[in-house]
Amino acid sequence: MPASDELPSTLARSEKHAQALWSAAHDSAVDSYGEGERAHRTAFAALKHEYEKVGDHWERKDESGPSDSRAEGGRGSGETEEGVDANATKAHLLELAKRLDVRGRSRMTKDELVEALKKANRRETARAR
Repeated sequence: MPASDELPSTLARSEKHAQALWSAAHDSAVDSYGEGERAHRTAFAALKHEYEKVGDHWERKDESGPSDSRAEGGRGSGETEEGVDANATKAHLLELAKRLDVRGRSRMTKDELVEALKKANRRETARAR
């Protein structure tokens, strides 16, 4: 099934370039691995190098590159940061937390901000559905 037929809702609310990037990576992964979760994970890994999840959609990052330690090391088991750019500066994370109205953000560590942003993103995505 072409990626355009199974575009995730967060990408449907994102700019066309993000949609095209995910779709191309997904279609390529399907050719290599077949349909299923692995193709989706591969497509999201490609997307996260250029985009970060902000609320219910994806926005282009200031600089491309891996978004978390799992993306830096390639394959492996472990949790991702769900599209939050954990490699961004604390100031950037604070700005996103402000946009998403994360309470207590000024007292949070960088790791706490990442967790709070993941939670805020999940909440905004659920609200948008």
